[in-house]
Amino acid sequence: MSTNHRAAHGTWQTDGTDPVPAARYGPKPPVEGSGGLAVTSHPLATRAARDILREGGNAVDAALAAAATQLVVEPHMTSPTGGLSLLHRSAATGAATYVNGNVAAPLAPLPDFSGADLTRGRGVPVPGWWPAFEEARRRFGTRDRARLLAPALAAATDGFEVNPFLYGIAYGEQAHLGASPQMREVFFAEGHLAVPGQVITQPRAARTLERLRDEGMDYYLGDFARAVAAAARADGGVLHERDFAAYRARVQEPVRGTYRGAGIVAAPPPDDGGVQLISALNMLETVDLPRLGPPSADPETLRLLIQAHNTAYYAPPLRYGLEEDRERLELLLSKSYARTRTALLEPVPPASATPAPGTIHISVVDAAGDTVALTHSHMCSGFVNGLFAEGFQLSGGGSFFQRVMPQPGERACVYLAPNLVLRDGNPVLVSGSPSVSLVANVLQNLVNILDFGMSIEDSVRAPRFGARPHTPERGWEPGNLLEAGFDEAVLREVRAWAGRERLWTRVVNPWSALTGNFEGITLDPDTGAARACADPRRVGAAEAA
Repeated sequence: MSTNHRAAHGTWQTDGTDPVPAARYGPKPPVEGSGGLAVTSHPLATRAARDILREGGNAVDAALAAAATQLVVEPHMTSPTGGLSLLHRSAATGAATYVNGNVAAPLAPLPDFSGADLTRGRGVPVPGWWPAFEEARRRFGTRDRARLLAPALAAATDGFEVNPFLYGIAYGEQAHLGASPQMREVFFAEGHLAVPGQVITQPRAARTLERLRDEGMDYYLGDFARAVAAAARADGGVLHERDFAAYRARVQEPVRGTYRGAGIVAAPPPDDGGVQLISALNMLETVDLPRLGPPSADPETLRLLIQAHNTAYYAPPLRYGLEEDRERLELLLSKSYARTRTALLEPVPPASATPAPGTIHISVVDAAGDTVALTHSHMCSGFVNGLFAEGFQLSGGGSFFQRVMPQPGERACVYLAPNLVLRDGNPVLVSGSPSVSLVANVLQNLVNILDFGMSIEDSVRAPRFGARPHTPERGWEPGNLLEAGFDEAVLREVRAWAGRERLWTRVVNPWSALTGNFEGITLDPDTGAARACADPRRVGAAEAA
């Protein structure tokens, strides 16, 4: 991939004849194709995936190339110091596999961990991004590291334009960025904070990517681990190089459920968003939603969705490998339990601590019909801890330790929900979302598409509810955001119900980033045609191979 730093007609040129769509907020056009398709939250990442697909690479190759590119073009949302998890399904065998590369607690204990630690070195966890990248590449990919990292290196070396989303986050945290020598060379190269349209380069991040490309795990477990651990310990953290050496990506069976005859395949614990999604769908299955109308227009449907989501989302997290949690998992996924839970729906479940947004998702289908749903993140809001090493932000994934504190070396419980919907054994939808509201986001879009027959573009443009933002001091208190895009009568009725039940609600701007960003691809099982539409809440794009 070559760049020539020329912006023309709102697009970023790659070769003068094949412009990349502009990175902009607002509605985007739907895209269709039968030879493969990708949707991400940044056009350059989508282009990286599309080019891999056109070369004959598979869905995993494309998703990993996009994820690596996002390390550079979305540094406010992800980092190799964070986590990466993906759901893969082989069209040839029908086998679905989940690779969990999420963050873990350091081997050293963290006594009296609190919200005050979330923006300090104590909140830096053991990363899993690169181990999961390598595990997925070796297990499912067909391209080498050099090819997969090439688009990311081009963006870091040749530069890319700052878009409004990146600028907004950088503006809010410019004190942290400006205090860091590593970030000053990126965001303050001209003496002021880089503005939208300005081209920025990241030479330090490029060197890191080059060493990962050339040296692989030797660099990652050596100089990279030492630099990241030293930066965390300098700010009071306990991270050590031995934590990197002890970490292993985990290969798991996904969880499975059904919804009105469709099969649901999703992330397994300790990435428990899949369990939350299936649990909420099980509850909604007991209600004749299609009779009521879509949540964007019917306050009763919206109320039921909020109740089902909150009941599943705020339940105590499932940990991995404990016998009592395996038994609880079977119970949570059962239809009989869903009927009981529906009968006892409460608008305000017990409070539990939940982290802030700062995540991105990728969905890909290739020409053979293989699918990938990949979510990766630095697990905190952009740049909030002011800690950087090797050209990248240090993860603030310790925010997930507030949900349930892992034992030393144990994986964090993270509510990611990469998922796949099947009909008669054939994929009809692959999707996921970032942000604190990701489970609510996926739930609403699945209901829009499966129950109400919405097109992907109509679904992503429809108004949504989300989860309540948290603060490090208070943790998470149950409640829901409501986008202003809802009809006034719907908002009025739902807020009146919430008030009677003492459920916190707040109306926010239309197409709010706090309600997530649906990256979904619908698939026609008869023709193999795929369709996607980037969400208006971020600056992404969809492209067909």
